[in-house]
Amino acid sequence: MTAGRASRTSSAAPAYLLLTVTALLWAGNAVTSRWAPGHVSPQVITTLRWAVACLVLMPFAGRRLAAALPLLRPHWLRILLMGGLGYTAFNCLFYAAGVHTGAINLALFQGAIPVLVIVLNRLAYRVPVAPGQVLGVALTLVGAGLAATHGDFSVLTNLAFNRGDVLVFGACLLYAGYTIFLPTRPKVPALAFFAAMAIAAFVTSLPPLAVEWATGHAVWPNREGWLMVAFVGLGPSLLAQLFFMRGVEIIGPNRAGLFVNLVPIFGAILAVLLVGEPFGTTEAAALALVLAGIACAERLKPAPVAAATPEAAYSQTRTRRM
Repeated sequence: MTAGRASRTSSAAPAYLLLTVTALLWAGNAVTSRWAPGHVSPQVITTLRWAVACLVLMPFAGRRLAAALPLLRPHWLRILLMGGLGYTAFNCLFYAAGVHTGAINLALFQGAIPVLVIVLNRLAYRVPVAPGQVLGVALTLVGAGLAATHGDFSVLTNLAFNRGDVLVFGACLLYAGYTIFLPTRPKVPALAFFAAMAIAAFVTSLPPLAVEWATGHAVWPNREGWLMVAFVGLGPSLLAQLFFMRGVEIIGPNRAGLFVNLVPIFGAILAVLLVGEPFGTTEAAALALVLAGIACAERLKPAPVAAATPEAAYSQTRTRRM
């Protein structure tokens, strides 16, 4: 290993740890979404998780948020959209999917997020994609397809996908869009920005909650439901999002997004141990493909080049438009 490569690996080590913990917390969210039906409804848990996150966050971030308001105010629509789509809509679809599909599939489908991040980065910012990343994308797609079809590929020709699988894929698409916009966020402290996003997520969760309540589908949490709300509010909503944003800052969205591929691994383990879901040859093969995908895409990534990041590409695009 050359000195330069060793230095890059060392500097990226904190990001690797943060992103691994993030994947573990998100895997716990997949299991929670499978447990939630009957204990708390999708929109109720979505609103309450962001209420918990905001209440815990404000004593630590309130002053920083107030100081950053002059810089955040011009970007209020972007913040509202990122919080509404990346946080609120993602979770609404994710918890709704838990009614129709298993925790293992919920976790496995999140492996599509890195694929979508790479594709959207290429389309939006022309970020280079190395052959190793293409191979990683292909392996991940095959793994996700294997999970979605449960080994019966006639599902692809008949388009007979489980409703929950379709919902969770839509959720992953929204989160991928949120991820590629993270590097272009306002230049304010990460804690202040996340506080603004958490507020946006809470505010945008209120209309769908009102619809769920008005249609008679709202279920207020029982004792187990409150435990789930506490976990998703403190873990996946608060710590995981902060860790993920920091990981993106250190190693960029393409590389950070790949760590979401660990969610299927952790999710499958938790689903088997905690929920008792079956784990057979098909699930094992899907996990193996996802692992191979993250290994190829991370180890065979392109060398850094000028304007190869979304932030640099975004700046150059703005310069050309002025």
